[in-house]
Amino acid sequence: MPRIVLATLNAKYIHASLGLRYLLANMDRHGGPGLREATQLREFVIQQRPTQIVEELLALQPEVIGLGIYIWNVVETTQVVRLLKALRPGIKVVLGGPEVSYETGEQEICRLADHVVTGWGDVSFPKLCRALLDGPQPLMKVIAGEQPPLEALALPYADYTGEDLAKRLLYVEASRGCPFKCEFCLSSLDKTAWAFDLDIFMAEMDMLYQRGARNFKFVDRTFNLKVENSVRILQFFLDRMAPDLFVHFEVVPDSLPERLKALIAQFPAGSLQFEVGIQSFNVDVQQRISRKQDNAKTADNLRWLVNESQAHVHADLIFGLPGETLESFAQGFDRLHELAPHEIQFGILKRLRGTPITRHTAEFAMAYDPQTPYTILQNSMIDFVTMQRINRFARYWEMVANSGRFAQGLELLLAPGSAFGNFLQFSDWLWLTTGKTHEFALEKLVDLLFEHLTEVRGLDVEEVRNALLADYLASGARGRPACLAEALGAVRMASPLRAGRQGAERQGRHLNQLAGHKEEIQKAAAAA
Repeated sequence: MPRIVLATLNAKYIHASLGLRYLLANMDRHGGPGLREATQLREFVIQQRPTQIVEELLALQPEVIGLGIYIWNVVETTQVVRLLKALRPGIKVVLGGPEVSYETGEQEICRLADHVVTGWGDVSFPKLCRALLDGPQPLMKVIAGEQPPLEALALPYADYTGEDLAKRLLYVEASRGCPFKCEFCLSSLDKTAWAFDLDIFMAEMDMLYQRGARNFKFVDRTFNLKVENSVRILQFFLDRMAPDLFVHFEVVPDSLPERLKALIAQFPAGSLQFEVGIQSFNVDVQQRISRKQDNAKTADNLRWLVNESQAHVHADLIFGLPGETLESFAQGFDRLHELAPHEIQFGILKRLRGTPITRHTAEFAMAYDPQTPYTILQNSMIDFVTMQRINRFARYWEMVANSGRFAQGLELLLAPGSAFGNFLQFSDWLWLTTGKTHEFALEKLVDLLFEHLTEVRGLDVEEVRNALLADYLASGARGRPACLAEALGAVRMASPLRAGRQGAERQGRHLNQLAGHKEEIQKAAAAA
């Protein structure tokens, strides 16, 4: 039986905790010989019942349980800790992770636990475990994590199992930290970015590749910050290109030198994905939140990625930033839409614990939900009712625009004029018509979009039907939306074997794999 159990509640099974694997890899190096052998790793998902999780943990009879706490699992993990302390008060419960690294005195989960390690835990958690097992007992409940030089850390990639490689996202990092100071992000608290020794890191990536890994999610906040490293990493994957290889990076939007472009252009469709943080095109807002971004270069680089490469491009926007109005955000949204990224990830501002965004609370009357995920409710520029409208917009945008199922229908919906204004009109109508934001069957969405385009917007019925028919056939779905029933019958009669998804099949496979939990993946990557 293990004396120490490392555990967390992931958002989905497909996630694999990089943070826990770092702790496991460093138990002996920073806690002393034999500590790793005494440690086991257990991962759960937030959909599991707390009693089931506690039963599995207690069956291992550990003396110490370390739990990774994040914005998406703190509510469920609080109940787990509450049950653990009620049933086995002698077990030492240690918390770590970004959600408990700040404002610890205000959180019930911190009150329930025995110890909390804030910040980096790679060194401090093993040392704490050694003290808890062998003494002397630590005097402090809250322990500030020690940040070692990166060369002092054992890398965790050998601790990905064969099942992880086959069935889960593999998070990797060539660097930690971020030199930028965007106030909505926890990385703004970093002094700079630190790169791992590239020779050692690339050897680890080669080991993963040789073991069969083909899906790499880089969690570096600024992958293209150091061009020499970026070039070498891209070349590594280009040299090992395989039909099922898929690599994801988060990039600085206004820095794309020619050396990187030359490599990016060589990747085939479906193998390379970029997450490009725009957040806002409003210069005043950018300055207010300490975000440095050359908007002209950003637009040029996005245009190049979309038109001159085969990379799949996700571009992020955040609604609710201090000083951003509905009108200025709409202008930024339309500007981004004209650049035609494959997906616009529409986020609502969240007050992450510890972030400097709180300095604007009084001046802009920023009111946040006190419950996770601490989403903005209103501010001096956006009232609560409008914020609710935009929350629905974000949900509907994910279902209709980012699902990839309505390519031709979306073109009709968003034009002419303001793409933001047109979709907001559809969003308001959809809410008034259905009163819900979830649990839409694809067939029902097709009928609703048909109704809106023909009856509200007054578009030609046959033009709309033909567009939605092409979209529905391309989706591979086998149902029968009412608006397409006759047309589908004719198509299937003429071509009964027609089925399957058209277009970029490999990219579609990865998008389907990630569909429905992109936001959780982004949070997990940021926190790892």
